[in-house]
Amino acid sequence: MLRNLLDRLHPAFGKGGKLERFYPLFEMADTFLYTPADVTKNASHVRDAMDLKRMMSLVVVALGPCFFMAMHNTGYQANLAIAGELGTATEGWRESLLDLLGVGHDPKSFIDNFLLGALYFVPIYFVTVVAGGLWELVFSLVRRHEINEGFLVTSALFPLTLPPTIPLWQVAIGISFGVVIGKEIFGGTGRNFLNPALTARAFLYFAYPGEISGMAVWTAADGFSGATPLGALATAQAGETVTLLTEYSWWDCFIGYVQGSMGETSTLACLFGAAVLVATGVGSWRIMAGIVLGALVTSLALKIGGSSALSALPPWWHFVIGGFAFGTVFMATDPVSAAMTETGRWWYGVLIGVMTVLIRVINPAFPEGIMLAILFGNTMAPLIDYYVIQSNIKRRMARYGA
Repeated sequence: MLRNLLDRLHPAFGKGGKLERFYPLFEMADTFLYTPADVTKNASHVRDAMDLKRMMSLVVVALGPCFFMAMHNTGYQANLAIAGELGTATEGWRESLLDLLGVGHDPKSFIDNFLLGALYFVPIYFVTVVAGGLWELVFSLVRRHEINEGFLVTSALFPLTLPPTIPLWQVAIGISFGVVIGKEIFGGTGRNFLNPALTARAFLYFAYPGEISGMAVWTAADGFSGATPLGALATAQAGETVTLLTEYSWWDCFIGYVQGSMGETSTLACLFGAAVLVATGVGSWRIMAGIVLGALVTSLALKIGGSSALSALPPWWHFVIGGFAFGTVFMATDPVSAAMTETGRWWYGVLIGVMTVLIRVINPAFPEGIMLAILFGNTMAPLIDYYVIQSNIKRRMARYGA
């Protein structure tokens, strides 16, 4: 019945129809629900069964555990602070709704934690979809092309990189910057050289540092300040460790029950996503392995003779704190802004891994590291591919005596 309804509406939105100008909006709904009916008019060149819609959908599936942790851990950290009387419940519509549902603030209750976290995460996600989706619609109407599925992933990644307390108007501004400046001005999906979600996050980081960094933004409880492991290490003295500063064990950081951006805290959740992306061929294991290798070698090198808490940090700690795992699996492997050649992906990954540790250790003013490292890698990816291709050409010419 739904298919028949869409078929009846198609002439009105098709070429020459009364609503032709709004065809991108109709096409978006149609292709979201069904496989596109369009076929190529000329000879087609099919590499495999992977198309843009399937690729983006698989990324969203891989993000499932991160979505879960974004809601569960956000509520858990807030309820833990409230139960320990280190903070108080935030007044407003959230508390009224929780009271109406009969939900309390017990950190041992899965329902209490998940619902409270959802009341912070879902509005941020909703604002991201609406604000960013409107810009996608505007550009599609002006350029008269379909709305690509690329925003499906951008809208899923961006909220996961934010703290729960960020004002919603800043969320709208951030995603607007990411979509317009990070992607659309370069031509849209497939033509952007920067990751749009990471561009949006970087804009907020520098434009509104008070709402996206510091100690008071990571827990959805009034009057509570708690540093992330990286934030604590950035101001620590030599000899101090993550466990000493925050009481978090390595396993706490690996599972994700720590302070931090809503969807970035769990390395375990990111590993599940990595398995899905690598198994389906959507994410490059070479990039992921390159980042880990680059971070491993650099952290070990800086550890020799290091005098600060961050320089003395073992590599296995670098892998589980901050957004390292999330950036490695979901941000750096963006097929548009990453290196395209197989050899180039190794160099691209190693570059990001090296830069991440260097930024964390050498300049603790930016303790996260992975965000700026990936954006730097994005700008260098075309150059890396160029030299890899030129090297291949020279090697083949020498082999065949050309």
